[in-house]
Amino acid sequence: MSIPLRLPDGKDGEGRTMLLAGVDGGGTGCRAVLTDADGRVLGHGEAGPANIASDPEGALANILAAVGAAFAAAGLPPERMAATRAGLGLAGANAAGAVARIAPRLPFASARIETDAVAAALGALGGDNGVVAAIGTGSVFAARRGSVIRQIGGWGLTLGDEGSGAWIGRAICARALRARDGFLPLTPLLAALLEQHGGPEGLVAFSLQARPADWAALAPRVIGSDDPGAQAVMAQAVADVAAAIDLLRGTRTCPWSFWGGWGPPMPPAWPAAFPSAQQGGRRSKGR
Repeated sequence: MSIPLRLPDGKDGEGRTMLLAGVDGGGTGCRAVLTDADGRVLGHGEAGPANIASDPEGALANILAAVGAAFAAAGLPPERMAATRAGLGLAGANAAGAVARIAPRLPFASARIETDAVAAALGALGGDNGVVAAIGTGSVFAARRGSVIRQIGGWGLTLGDEGSGAWIGRAICARALRARDGFLPLTPLLAALLEQHGGPEGLVAFSLQARPADWAALAPRVIGSDDPGAQAVMAQAVADVAAAIDLLRGTRTCPWSFWGGWGPPMPPAWPAAFPSAQQGGRRSKGR
């Protein structure tokens, strides 16, 4: 989302209307919006994933592609990026060194980089208090109370990303291997996953080179499935998401919102766990 920065007269150093760019970059995709100094939208753009920790080069390319598409939609030359102020909410911005590596390579006059959780909280809640669950390829959760935004999660697939598409895909594959070993029933979906990857050895080989997006590509086979193995994975995903929302809400009654690359459609299990949610667009709000 765009952080409202502007010069007093709304002009850049050459007397032209100041441009503002907002970038929302996550593990699923990157979106950009271009506005003038008064917030009038001039153009939108989209590109691929933009996690600056796990894939900084790919993220930079997709950030520039999304912003470039927004400039093209506005009928403006890309050279104007050099006189544009940007606010970027990016996955991976909480990893040590990630922002320092990417910031000097951005072509903007000035840029402020926050995590995608901060951007989601500001975009979904505006100036209100509340909780946001941003769930796509990865997951991160944030709460706003007054001027303070608290983030939990967002630690990446190796250490977290509970309830995300990548987590679900990895979990169903891990369950397939557990079933093959005899710890769990080998359900039709688990057997199909093993066969698809050429048996357990092939699944292990896949895991050694898989990126989060590769794991997330398996999630649609799990979400909404009536396979017992899929249902067990989704039950844990729902429990993890609910625990994060409950932790951030505490004992307070406050608005909360789903945000991110999953919607629509929202995983069917989530409305059942959060009956007050209202689905719409790419987010679902509840209280």
